[in-house]
Amino acid sequence: MPNLCVPRFLTVVVILSVLTTTTRAQEPSVKLPSDALKFGAFVAQFDPGGTFKLQGDRWPPLNGSWKAIGNEIELSMSGGPNGCQGPGRYKVRLEGNHVGFDLVSDECEIRRMIVDRSTWLPTTEAKTTPTREIKPTAGAHLSGSKKVSTLGSWPSFRGTEASGISEGQNLPDHWDPKTGENILWRTQIPGLAHSSPVVWGDKIFVTSAVSSDPKASFRPGLYGDGDASKDRSTHKWMIYAIDKRKGKIIWERLAYQGEPIEKRHIKSTYANSTPATDGRIVVAWFGSQGVYAYDVNGKFLWKVDMGRIDLGAYDIPTYEWGPASSPIIWKDLVILQCDTQTDSFLLALDAKTGKTVWKTNRDEIPSWGTPTIANTSAGPQLVTNASNYIRGYDPATGRELWRLGGSSKITAPTPVFADDLFIVASGRAPERPIFVVRPNAHGDVTLTDGKKASENIVWSLTGRGSYMPTPIVYKGILYVLANNGLFDAYDFKTGKEIYRQRLPLVGSGFSASPVAADNKIYLSNEDGEILVIAGGEKFTHLATNSMGELLMATPALSEGVMYVRSSSSLFAIGRKP
Repeated sequence: MPNLCVPRFLTVVVILSVLTTTTRAQEPSVKLPSDALKFGAFVAQFDPGGTFKLQGDRWPPLNGSWKAIGNEIELSMSGGPNGCQGPGRYKVRLEGNHVGFDLVSDECEIRRMIVDRSTWLPTTEAKTTPTREIKPTAGAHLSGSKKVSTLGSWPSFRGTEASGISEGQNLPDHWDPKTGENILWRTQIPGLAHSSPVVWGDKIFVTSAVSSDPKASFRPGLYGDGDASKDRSTHKWMIYAIDKRKGKIIWERLAYQGEPIEKRHIKSTYANSTPATDGRIVVAWFGSQGVYAYDVNGKFLWKVDMGRIDLGAYDIPTYEWGPASSPIIWKDLVILQCDTQTDSFLLALDAKTGKTVWKTNRDEIPSWGTPTIANTSAGPQLVTNASNYIRGYDPATGRELWRLGGSSKITAPTPVFADDLFIVASGRAPERPIFVVRPNAHGDVTLTDGKKASENIVWSLTGRGSYMPTPIVYKGILYVLANNGLFDAYDFKTGKEIYRQRLPLVGSGFSASPVAADNKIYLSNEDGEILVIAGGEKFTHLATNSMGELLMATPALSEGVMYVRSSSSLFAIGRKP
């Protein structure tokens, strides 16, 4: 009896298979528009005859054939990199005159990167910028407005005016967390954060994003992967105030709890932005989760919901990396640089209330650098680093004063101010520029016809800018640290190269920015080693100290102590009494 059932069962399967195949064959095949389509930095055209062309800024052309199979298309390329000889298959989404593609199967990485999850618009369609709502929520009133001492302050990323310098520290050359040598204290900080510590008075402020997933992590190293982390677990976004002398947590505040609204790069965290303080308030920006302000004793003052902050690859917008620009405080303004995939702007908030004082829209692509404000011979200026233009603004009003083109397509370093000049660098090839700009510039000061200098630009270089670390100007020398451990020194006034040195112990590379004190420069690599380099025209490696934990954040200097934020701890390094 069972033997008789098997043929019947097989017959049913065959019939169903034939019916399914017939149904698919009868489905109308999708029709793609023949007009040119755009997505990110790419333009594609699908000819009705079955050929396609796909071209992108700084990408090799991808040409080949396509055919429709029901609501899917199959793409085949002539030539192309290894792994791209076979076809790729994508489900098609037609939304009016917009076309979307979702991966079915494709072994070609470069094609998959561009096409999967993409939505293409007609090239003739103008870009529409959605309205962004800036919504403040008031808390307690900021009590007291008396001036506070700035002694020992390190108020924002890289300290005052992002200089990275604080003299008179008398730091040791050697320390060791294992033995406790010159380690004043060590405090565990929960969660993951690349944000740096800031200091005012007797308090240190740090932020963190604490995942509910105990396996949450990031991947350090020198690699080009643009993937987003898969960590979408519920997080707590935290602010901690720590006693500068003893390392004890004085207070901690939960700013936001929930699933992350944006994604983060696999090398990144959900707390990249360094907080800022003026001795009265401390402000933390947690990307799409909002901006939060407390007084220095932990009293909630206000928060601002800015909506979703989508930052990532300018050329492939589906690759989301998360924000990193940090807030700065100038007078009674909290100033944010927010350049996203959909809109870009500078925002000045009232430090006491969180209400918008001014907002300046910008034509930009995503950027990650923190703005810098300095008192120059031409008055106070706010300078931003970004891809389309480096720009100078009036910080009181947000009015643009000057702009300079020629930057990289990815910008992360913060502008630096020294000797009445701004230094701005970026490290994405091929441009990788360094510019030294006078503050009295006006209008468009972009260099033309291959020039390296002008009335407004003291000097410039290409191919030498840093990708992540912010440069430092120390005693007449500009030092530029590359991710791969190349360390350059230039005469700050002329741009003449003094030396170029490959650092020892490069390991996973360098993301933290240099800081300096007492003719010594401190360089932190991602593996947790801090190199001590002598300042001056001769490269001298004085010492290397291993922290035993990953290091992505930039140290802070205050009253004889270097505060180092590792992947899980905050260290106080200094000479013991």
